[in-house]
Parts: sequence; C-alpha cells; structure tokens
Amino acid sequence: MFNVTKKEMQWGDETLTLETGKVARQADGTVIATLGETSVMANVTFAKKQKEGQDFFPLTVHYQEKYYAAGKVPGGFFKREARPTEKETLTARLIDRPIRPLFAPGFKNEVLVMCTVLSHDLENDPDVVAMIAASAALTISGAPFMGPIAGCRVGFVDGEYVLNPSVDDMQGLRNNPEQRLDLVVAGTKGAVMMVESEAYELTEDEMLGAVTFAHEQIQPVIDLIVSLAEETAKEPFEFTPPDYSALYDAVKAAGEDKMRAAYAITDKQERTSAVAAVKEEIQAALTEEQLADANLGSALKKLESTVLRGDVVKNGKRIDGRRTDEVRPIVAETGLLPRTHGSALFTRGETQGLVVTTLGTGDDEQFIDALHGNFKSNFMLHYNFPPYSVGEVGRVGSPGRREIGHGKLAWRALQAVLPAATDFPYTIRIVSEITESNGSSSMASVCGGSLSMMDAGVPLKAAVAGVAMGLVLEDDGSYAVLTDILGDEDHLGDMDFKVAGTAEGITSLQMDIKVQGITPEIMKTALAQAKEGRLHILGEMNKALDGAAEFSAHAPRIETMQIPTDKIREVIGSGGKVIREIVETSGAKVDINDDGIIKIASSDAEAIQKAHDMIYSIVAEPEEGKVYKGKVVKLVDFGAFVNFFGKRDGLVHVSQIENRRLNHPSDVLKEGQEVFVKLVGFDDRGKVRLSMKVVDQETGEEAAKEEDAE
Repeated sequence: MFNVTKKEMQWGDETLTLETGKVARQADGTVIATLGETSVMANVTFAKKQKEGQDFFPLTVHYQEKYYAAGKVPGGFFKREARPTEKETLTARLIDRPIRPLFAPGFKNEVLVMCTVLSHDLENDPDVVAMIAASAALTISGAPFMGPIAGCRVGFVDGEYVLNPSVDDMQGLRNNPEQRLDLVVAGTKGAVMMVESEAYELTEDEMLGAVTFAHEQIQPVIDLIVSLAEETAKEPFEFTPPDYSALYDAVKAAGEDKMRAAYAITDKQERTSAVAAVKEEIQAALTEEQLADANLGSALKKLESTVLRGDVVKNGKRIDGRRTDEVRPIVAETGLLPRTHGSALFTRGETQGLVVTTLGTGDDEQFIDALHGNFKSNFMLHYNFPPYSVGEVGRVGSPGRREIGHGKLAWRALQAVLPAATDFPYTIRIVSEITESNGSSSMASVCGGSLSMMDAGVPLKAAVAGVAMGLVLEDDGSYAVLTDILGDEDHLGDMDFKVAGTAEGITSLQMDIKVQGITPEIMKTALAQAKEGRLHILGEMNKALDGAAEFSAHAPRIETMQIPTDKIREVIGSGGKVIREIVETSGAKVDINDDGIIKIASSDAEAIQKAHDMIYSIVAEPEEGKVYKGKVVKLVDFGAFVNFFGKRDGLVHVSQIENRRLNHPSDVLKEGQEVFVKLVGFDDRGKVRLSMKVVDQETGEEAAKEEDAE
C-alpha cells in the first residue's frame, strides 16, 4: 500500500532521517524529517496555474507546534492550539526567507508550505528540522524550485564552534556565560542564503567563521536531500519563464531617461511621486495589447532596477547622492516624554523611531507557554509600523509577521548588554513606534532602544547601534556594498544585511540574500563596512547622553533580599496568608522565587523598608543581648508575654518588669502597650527570656550597668 523511501545519516551527535511515501500522499511533496527524537512533517502544494493578472509570487509558509509533540496540553481556556505564537511566526519567516529567492524567475503560481512539529525530544530545536523537511518536500514536489537548501544552528564556546547545540544551551543565553552565540544559517550547495543570530560581542572574524562553519556542516544534509530526490522526485512541472523582452524594450524606450531623472530626486516622497508619474507616462505610450500584458509590472520593475543598480556599481552614485559607505544624517534625542520611564527619538535620514522604555516588577514578566516548557521573560521589545510612517493609508490590526520579526531582531541586538537580573531586578519593556520609514527601521529601533534604556537609568554594559547594509551584484561579478540602505535599495538590491553591536563586537546579525553568488570576500567587506558605520552611529548617539541618566522618578524602586530556602514557607504562610498581610500592611509588591530571592517593589521608600522589616522579622533569629521594641500581648500572674520579633513572643518575668517588687504585672502594664525589651537569654527549654527593667522605656537604650546587677 505504501511506497516508503527513507534516507538517514549521522549528523553531529544525532541521526538525521528523511522519510516520504507513507503520510499525506495527496500533497505534491511530503517529507518527515527526524533529528534525534524531534520530528517535523513538511507538506508542499502548489497551484498548477497562475491567477489571471497576478504580478507577485504568492508563497505562504506556516510552521505549527503541536503540544502533543512534547506530551503537553495547551494552556488557556480552550485547551487547543490557537493563533501562531511568536516562535511559530519567527520560524515560518526563517524558512520563507531562504527558499523564496530559489523559485524560478517569473514563477507566480501559489505555493503553500506547511511544517508541523510531530515530536519534540526537548533537545533538538524543531526549527532547523522544519527547514530541512521543507526543503526536501519542495525538492521532490516537482515545483520549479532551484534548491535544495539546508540549515543548521551554531553555538560558540571557548573559541570553538558547536553544531546544533541543545535547546537548553540556547535557552536564556544571557544567563549562560559559557555560550556566546545562537546562529542559524541556511544555504545551498554553493552559497549562504540566510543568517539569523544572537551574539555576545563577537568580532567580525568570529562571526564570519561561524557562518563558514555552518555552510560546511550543511553540505552532507544537502547531499542527503538530493539522494532522496533522485529516487522519489516527481516529474518537473512544465514551466517556461515568460519572455517579455519586447515589452521591456518598449517600456525602456518610453521612459528610461525620465525614470533616471525621477530617481535623481533625493527626497523620498517627491521621488516616489515622480516615479509614479513616469510609470503613468510610460503606460500612456504603450499599445492596448502591451497594457494588457500580465508582465507589465515586471517590466516596469526591471527598468527601475536597471536605473538604480547601474549607477551604483559603475559610478558609486546612490539615488540620494551619498557615497556607498556613507551613513545618512543622524539626530538622537532623549527624555522627550515627561511621564515615561525612558524615551528617545532616533532619526536617521527619513527613518525615525520613537522608542519608549518602561520598568516593571516581577509581576510584569511575560509568561511564555512554549513547547519545550514554560518560562518567564523579563525583557520585551515590541515594534509597531503604522501606515503613516510611509505616507500611506491602510488597515491597522494586530502585529503581523514583519512587526514580530523586526521586533525580535532588535530584541536580540539589545539583550546581550542587559544587566544581570540579580543586579537590576526589573522587568524591561521597550516599545518602538516607527514614525517615519525609508530603510532599516529595525536598526533605528536598536539605536533608539539603547538610548531610551539609558535614559531610564538601566545600567547597560555598553551602548548598541545597528546598521543595514545592501549589495548590488552584477552578472560580471562587479559589486558595490552599500551602508545604511534606503527602502528602494533594499527592494531592488541583492542583499539585506543587518549588523548590530557595541564598539567591542557584534550582538546580532541578520542576512537575506536574493542571488546565489555571495562570496566570503563580499561578506567580509560588508562586515568591515558595517563596523565603520556602526562606530559612526555610536558616536552620534553619545551626543544625546549628557553623563549618566537619573533613574526615573516615576519608575518603581525594587530592593532584593536573600532568605534561606527553608524559610520561604514561613514568609508565604498557609494559603499565602502571611505574604498577603505583608503586602496589605506595607503597600509594597513582594515577589519570592524558589531560590529564596525576594523582590520588594514600590515607588515609596518607606513601604519598601516596612515590607523588608516584616520579612526580616520572620526569617531572622533574635539575637541575645539586643534591645527590641515589642507589644504586650498577654498578662499573667508571673509576668507578661511580649510580641517582640515578628510573630515571636517572649516572657518578661514579673521580677524583670521594674526595679521594684510588683504585686501583679497589671500594676504597670496593660495589653497592647508598646515596651522596650532586652533579650537576656533562653531557658533550658529554649524559651525566650526578656527584661524590661534593664532598658530605659523612654529612649529604648540600656540602663546603667549598676542597675542591671540589682
């Protein structure tokens, strides 16, 4: 019934298996990839006909994590997987980016790639496995896909690169000083297509070495996919790229000079309007048959690309007049918003981000219900890209894949310089509102995020800046690397290469390639040029900071204290009774973790001190010879019981109340009265012995020694 084909190989410390022919046989291509005990099924389907009038490539990639894969039930009220999590969205983008450029030019049939996590061993991250499965499924599907690709993850420990480090090793990289890198690379046999990373101030050479190492490690995986395809691939789909050379010649003749003049305008809005006007003029000069051609959009885009790219490589001239290595003018400002904890406005040319930092307590940490386990995050970065930032109208809704991806890139760049939670026990939330955009708003979010955190008084290890690099690569091998690319240069160029870091090294690198032919030499040039740009931007950012910023008056203060773990139960109390009383009495927020670290938060210093004293009185032991202020809780014939240390009571014998004989303690005391007592010792049964007569009841100071002897 089944015609199963299975291929396997040893890859690092695990066995990688590719299997097809048994499941989902009606899809154009289905492969189940397994690494260790992590299995992902990739299903590929594609339309056999292009939609009428469609002038773009409708590729959709979905990545789904099924909780049953790890033996879990989803959280939430409905107990089923709902909208994609951040991890699912980011992984879908991770797969989409390297495969999209590898479809045959001109292919515009709808393609759907679905990756489903079937099993997760909590050791091998399914994102890389999904990428391999998707590539294999595309390769055998018959679609005009010029792959295969493969991907891997790289760690960096003690100067050595590590292939596919475990999920635990990569989780909470900031708290793991041994790990300095989380890098995912995807590529073909001959070229790197995509890079995504989180790093801890690696040098350019170390980062380039990691990319090279990854490309070497994926070669046997590519060979395995080819071996599977040789036995199972379907007949190639009959597709001939459309020939619109005659249409392009007509478009070029009608408007090349005008298009060149339009792209000479440096202002983005004016240039956009001029380009649109030229397109209308070109269309007015075409015949009805040419206007009806479905390839008209492609011909117009090719003309734009030719105009922009030719001048850059031949003359080193960019559309806004800059040199290839020149960064646009920068203005950085901090402290704009009076009631926020930290704010910054970062403007670079026509790209601008208003970035705001909010400091919260442990109650504000983000709880993440992930496939590999539940955990909390005390650092969040949210990126918003409204239509007005590019002068457009449009629907505003929940964050899309672009917003989530750009926000995560900025998060990766900044989290490497955050202080340890033990040194700065705050939850940090950054929101980047992109108010203008013309290239690399994610890197503006990095710069603005760094500035706004410093404005809020967050003790960062160093300032972080980011810059987006571009590439124009001609057929003859000549090329130009562009620093701080514009939106048009990104759209019509061959590479989007974003580098963020401190003056000491790289904290994040993201690269997307649209052509096969990026050599190590080009990457090295781009990294070196990016470093120059980054250092320049850091210098401009420093002008916005006049010394150390004061901690915001509107942010909560947090004090930490450590208690023995065997005292945690006493502080919390039965059903949380004790800790609720501390919070209600003091007015401060109190958070306790399993290690006995307590965070006390309030904007009122007195509330923090009161909560601290209440907790201290519970966990600390009273000291012999020390004077305490207490309250009489009970009177008996032989003395008075005084509550003097948290919940602890002690007896003041009638002979220790005053330096005279009393008939009954009620002669001088009443219940509820506050008194000073000295802990003079413990009896044979460990009971506390207190004395009032050795303490001046007015001042709380010990009386003279001769009175003690009496």
